[in-house]
Amino acid sequence: MSAAREHPSGGPQPSRDRFVVGLIAAPGLASDLAEDVAQSLAARLRERFPTVEWEVVARPDPRAGSVVGAGVDLIQLARDVMFEEGWRFAVCLTDLPLHVGRRPVTAHASVTLGVGVVSVPALGAMALYERVIEATSSILDQLVTQGQSQDRRHRPAGGRRGRRRLRARVRELEELTSPVGRAYVQDEETVRFLTAAGQGNLRLLLGMVRANRPWRLIAGLSRSLVAALGVGAFGMTSPPIWLIADSMNAPRMTVLALGSVLAIGGTLIVAHRLWERSPSPSPAVRERVALINLATVLTVLLGVLTLYLALLVITSVCAGALIPPKVIEAQLHHPAGAANYLRIAWAVTSLATLGGALGAALENDLAVREAAYGYRPSERSGTAGDAARPSEAPG
Repeated sequence: MSAAREHPSGGPQPSRDRFVVGLIAAPGLASDLAEDVAQSLAARLRERFPTVEWEVVARPDPRAGSVVGAGVDLIQLARDVMFEEGWRFAVCLTDLPLHVGRRPVTAHASVTLGVGVVSVPALGAMALYERVIEATSSILDQLVTQGQSQDRRHRPAGGRRGRRRLRARVRELEELTSPVGRAYVQDEETVRFLTAAGQGNLRLLLGMVRANRPWRLIAGLSRSLVAALGVGAFGMTSPPIWLIADSMNAPRMTVLALGSVLAIGGTLIVAHRLWERSPSPSPAVRERVALINLATVLTVLLGVLTLYLALLVITSVCAGALIPPKVIEAQLHHPAGAANYLRIAWAVTSLATLGGALGAALENDLAVREAAYGYRPSERSGTAGDAARPSEAPG
């Protein structure tokens, strides 16, 4: 309780409750978002509940992350940290995908304990800042007002059937359009926000790839990058490569480019055992492992595509700067223009990417996993979906 203040008119101002909300964030993307969200969330809470003084603090905690989060009860984790810090409420931002059956859980709140969990990947890959604010605001709104909501929920239903059907249809549309989803009250102390199975799982998949930050993959694979640059330097100064590139048409060049990207991507996945196998015959577990594998494939391919485009730019610039047109014309026996330089750079980039596949096979397993994942599925398979205890679908 805050001390009484003096009102501008001279009389004492009534004291107001001061609530501190803690954001417990997994290292990585969730932690970055928590730091940015804290101030905006506090402002929104003050607007929503003006009779309370709100403060939001962010605290990173590795236990909320996927590296050690498998099997961790995130609700209990949030509760323990809340008591340790003396907070009024706590919300855990995790990179773990959570499910109820086949439906992704975006947020999970325990009204009795005053804590909640937000699955950042379930919010998708776009506008994450706004969606995290919306999800945490929805949780805190439930934690603060759930008693009143329960009273309204238990009142006798009235009105015509048409109105009830209309309200049900509106709720369905809300579930399909909102990234946070609909709130389901499992009992008098648990609230979950679920999205539609198809759209929600697609958003979850994109969110998992976004959390992996695939554009940072190649920066962590030094041997692949060195091998690719070495092959690229050789190819750019090799007249036989110029002749081969000059004789290839666009479809053949495209097939070579796609083959090189798939080669290094497949090498990374197979050589470093990034493909997960389901530890259980349970359909739910197998579906979650399939989702993780699909996110792995997309992450690796996007990372390799980033390497390919970067090599293409580097090779094009170097070819234009280092190889005089007369030298190329002497080898090709016809005038050389920008199209010829681009064709040579394209072929050299594809060959360099194939060379990167050899370097990828020599990478350290730990280095590859650290570069490829914001989470590590091998440490979570079969348990990630139950980390916050969402075990039953709502009725």
